[in-house]
Amino acid sequence: MAFSEHVHGWPTGFDVAGEVTGAVGDSVTAVPVVVALAALSDVALAPVLVWFGVFQVAWGVRYGVPVSVEPMKALAALAIAGSLSASGLAAAGLLAGGALFLAGSFGVLGRVSDAVGQPVVRGVQLAVALVLFETAVGLGGANPGLAALAVAVGLAVAVVSVRASALAVVAVGAGVALADVGVPAVTVPTFALALPSVADVTGAATVQAAVGQLAMSVGNAAVATALLLEEYFDADATADDLAASMGAMNLLAVPLGAIPMCHGSGGVAGKYAFGARTAAANVVLGAGYVLAAVLAVGVVAAFPVAMLGVVLAAVAVQLGRTSLDTDRLAVTVGVGVAGLAVGVGVAFVGGLLADWAWRRVAA
Repeated sequence: MAFSEHVHGWPTGFDVAGEVTGAVGDSVTAVPVVVALAALSDVALAPVLVWFGVFQVAWGVRYGVPVSVEPMKALAALAIAGSLSASGLAAAGLLAGGALFLAGSFGVLGRVSDAVGQPVVRGVQLAVALVLFETAVGLGGANPGLAALAVAVGLAVAVVSVRASALAVVAVGAGVALADVGVPAVTVPTFALALPSVADVTGAATVQAAVGQLAMSVGNAAVATALLLEEYFDADATADDLAASMGAMNLLAVPLGAIPMCHGSGGVAGKYAFGARTAAANVVLGAGYVLAAVLAVGVVAAFPVAMLGVVLAAVAVQLGRTSLDTDRLAVTVGVGVAGLAVGVGVAFVGGLLADWAWRRVAA
């Protein structure tokens, strides 16, 4: 089926197995971060999983393609490191969400996108790929034995089906977690309205964290993701559309127990790499998150992230390959390497300036 065969935004047919395995490709960009946050902060895992599930389905229906829903990684990293409290994380998510909603609603990112050269966008994708690969290596290194098991399982299944390899690794990982924690108890997620204090919202650490996340979200979650959705799925989701939807979900859900969420090119590449071609992958993954929140919170918390790291490495390779289809390889590689070294947001701004200077000289 050609990607352009759509009826009211939805493709006319799909491969069920591909949608299931594609869903796994997106989950590995989110689950390690979510598990780490739940283990190292006051974030409650069950409502976080429910909100991820809700918005997987909501944005899949809205856009009709396998759009991703991921943690805002710059904010999550600060919370995991202890630099942001759970309340500070929520406050920064609300600030970033409000700014994204306004920018998307007033068409700000459309004007930004027009000024961003293709090599810069590809560079952002490469930066994300490199960061994901570095994260994958770190996760795998935490337990080399389980990482080796994941590689062996993945390679063995890939002989029959490359797409099914990720699902097989996750299935084995779930078995390892079950052996560790036993049969999980049913959990009923609770949602209580909890607004951050004025001090949290206006604090210097919160504002700085939100600004850093915004730079990353504009480059990766809006501009680069819009390009990837168009390239992979012939989607007409603009950077402004994605910014507005990111803002809306954070303003709605963060006060009710969600962590700050965004779209992202890594999750889109993960879905595509393992077979997703329609928004059915979002429905599958959304249902999986909600079921996990109710039936298997303990299993998710105990899931061996070393095994997820192996799948995450494959996602990084897919995104990296796409990023190298560029008009100016030097700019793309420069932005990508800078993104790994100093942060995706900083690299995006630096790439804009470098690309502008390059075009001025060429003219």
